[in-house]
Amino acid sequence: MFVSLNIDAIKGEVTVRQRRKKLEEMVQGNGLSDAYRATLTRVKGQKGNTSVVGLNVLMWVLYSQWPLQAEELCHALGVEIGSSDLDPENIPSLRTLIASCLGLVTIEASSSTVRLVHFTLQEHLLSLPTLFHSPHSTIAETCLACLNYGSVWDLPPTLDSAPSTMPFLEYASCYWGEHARMGMTENVERLALRLLDTFDQHISAQLLLLRYTNERTPGLYVHKAAGPRGFTGLHGASFFGIVEIVAKVLDVKKWGLNQGDCMGCTALLWAAMRGREGVVKILLEREDINPDQPDTHFHRTLLSWAAQNGHQGAVSILLERGDVNPNRTDTSGATPIWWAAGNGHEKVVSILLEREDVYPD
Repeated sequence: MFVSLNIDAIKGEVTVRQRRKKLEEMVQGNGLSDAYRATLTRVKGQKGNTSVVGLNVLMWVLYSQWPLQAEELCHALGVEIGSSDLDPENIPSLRTLIASCLGLVTIEASSSTVRLVHFTLQEHLLSLPTLFHSPHSTIAETCLACLNYGSVWDLPPTLDSAPSTMPFLEYASCYWGEHARMGMTENVERLALRLLDTFDQHISAQLLLLRYTNERTPGLYVHKAAGPRGFTGLHGASFFGIVEIVAKVLDVKKWGLNQGDCMGCTALLWAAMRGREGVVKILLEREDINPDQPDTHFHRTLLSWAAQNGHQGAVSILLERGDVNPNRTDTSGATPIWWAAGNGHEKVVSILLEREDVYPD
């Protein structure tokens, strides 16, 4: 565990601390860009695999969707694309992780998360478009390679947390789709389709639903003890809004479009709830889709969820259809415009009020 570790607690890192101190002194002066450029040049010029580790650390810290803890990042760097399982020998030590960046990253003592040494470094790195090659596709491949490991497939899909021996598993489960949507490649698609083939039997679907519902709608996932049954690959791809994967899944797999998952949500409902306009459009093109089907827990429609979350595009798309009731109430008696107004989504309220058949009172 690395809960209480920081740079000063790492024995033998005197040289790294000296470089970081020198870098901080330059940052405080007028040579910001020069300091960063010089340090990056030294990172790239390191011998052996150290330069690769250093650049990968910077890429992950810059493009990850949540701040990664040191242990998570070490395991992420140990994932080998094409391997059937994780080789512990590939996991770099924390000392190697820090030393390879030559003072450009540090570890928060309170949270053990890895961050850039100064906020201006992020701006500098983002101004170098050729520094990292396809970072989102690289991260997506890494996440999917991890999720397709044999040891991960062997885990029960009913667990309510990732094993302590797999610290990277939760991040890979919750964010592979975000990176895949921003960096789709043939290899990402291949790995994603392998995972999604029996997605409702995989622990990553469980971890994804647990994290999302705990953060957004506590109480929605009432059947978590039974696992993510019914949360198919189509549900998962729609959740993340990956248009290419949804189109491919619809061609190769015959899942019911109006099939509810473990929470009674259809794939279309997930897409509308999350504001995934491209996926909403694709699914609505299917003749056998029901765009006004509510979930079975709260009895709320796609329009209701989209309005609550302020997804203007999804609301507009749904209102263009004649088979969507804009005044349909849920179990609490609330309508879509009630949810939009209650959450302060003024533009969605305006869109709904443009309809003559919407009851504002």
